[in-house]
Amino acid sequence: MKRSMFLSLLGLPLWLAAGLAMALAIGQPIEFETEAQKRQYDTLVRELRCTVCQSETIHESNAELAADMRRRVYDMTLAGHDADAIVDFMVQRYGDYVRYRPPLQANTALLWASPFLLLLGGGLAWWRMIVGRKRMVQRPEFTQQERETLQRLRSGD
Repeated sequence: MKRSMFLSLLGLPLWLAAGLAMALAIGQPIEFETEAQKRQYDTLVRELRCTVCQSETIHESNAELAADMRRRVYDMTLAGHDADAIVDFMVQRYGDYVRYRPPLQANTALLWASPFLLLLGGGLAWWRMIVGRKRMVQRPEFTQQERETLQRLRSGD
């Protein structure tokens, strides 16, 4: 018991140092000259995707690339670039995938149409399933010959 407590206390400074290192890797608090620059920065870091994490924005990601992208957005914002120029720079560098909402273009048409195609396919599958159930519930009519055979089987002849 004493040994495990000693090891826990020994590991505590290591955990604190690791947490401090992570905090420094994420970055220092940033300052802007105007409120418009801050709004632009906040909007852009939430609209640009981390190409390493792929499911997170650069605001959410702790990857080094995301930190570099945030730093680039910050520098370009302070330099006076508008949001479109910053997004264009990121798209040139990382491709359309860097946008969380890619524009409708020939190469992204399937991406935009896929939710509707999946909904249509699901609706057709559901309709076929309902129609198929109705067909299974309906009893087919027997022919005269089948009725006679059934009657003979029931009577035991």
